[in-house]
Amino acid sequence: MTASAILFGLMAVALRLATAQVSSSEAAFFRAFFGLIFTLPLLIKPGFALLRTSRFHLYLLRGMTGAMSMLASFWALAHLPLAQAVSISYSTPLFVTIGAVFLLGEVVRARRWTAVAIGFVGVLVIMRPGSMSFSVDMLVALIGAAFAASSYISIKFLSRTEPPDAVVIYMSLIMSPIALVPALYAWTWPDATGWLWLVLTGLIGTIAQILMTRAYEAGDVSALVPINFLQLPVVVVCAYFLFDQKLDLATALGAGIIIAANLYIAHREAMLTRRRRAEDSSGETGTQA
Repeated sequence: MTASAILFGLMAVALRLATAQVSSSEAAFFRAFFGLIFTLPLLIKPGFALLRTSRFHLYLLRGMTGAMSMLASFWALAHLPLAQAVSISYSTPLFVTIGAVFLLGEVVRARRWTAVAIGFVGVLVIMRPGSMSFSVDMLVALIGAAFAASSYISIKFLSRTEPPDAVVIYMSLIMSPIALVPALYAWTWPDATGWLWLVLTGLIGTIAQILMTRAYEAGDVSALVPINFLQLPVVVVCAYFLFDQKLDLATALGAGIIIAANLYIAHREAMLTRRRRAEDSSGETGTQA
């Protein structure tokens, strides 16, 4: 998970360099296209049997929401300061908590609702609506975070029965043609350097996605979520030295509030999970007795 977070940060930097020559939608298409190419080796051992499924509708939902999230987040990464775009993307777990109530039927009580509300206060601190620094690009970043939450919820359904490698392959397979449509409206051919950054965006993003999927399969999600925040310092350092972008106070404060809210939500989810496991265990013991 640590390697995944660092690589996602580096992918954002490679994307920013690629969008100096191509549009963000074209970069999104090549991220998915090269991602598909780089995931094909996962089929070498199991063959196409890996892709057999009775839940293609969930794969399709995951691919569609993932494509919308990628298009929006790539737009934000191309047009906003990198640290600001990444910080707004940290609102995704807040949307996941809301979506879990309406889509998964999970019970969220007052403490976590309060943490969600505080998290969105952090989003407002970053975006500063009504100020001169506010832009529509910030709303696009927030929309990307909401679509990412929908994508993650669909992964929760898929992970119950589907192999993680199939989830990664289907993601690129479905997202590529979806992302191609807007890319064609702003298509330009990059030079050799541009191709390098596009290929690296696809390669780094794919490796990061595979590592993240493996991490979520092997470990407790609530324990892994905080590690994802390592992406921000990676982006801040790279943005400073490569693009002369400095982390402004509002973004730092807002990101801190969002991260704190997410950490509390993850902590509460971990506590409730342990409590449910203890209750289930005691129930089984009582039945055996």
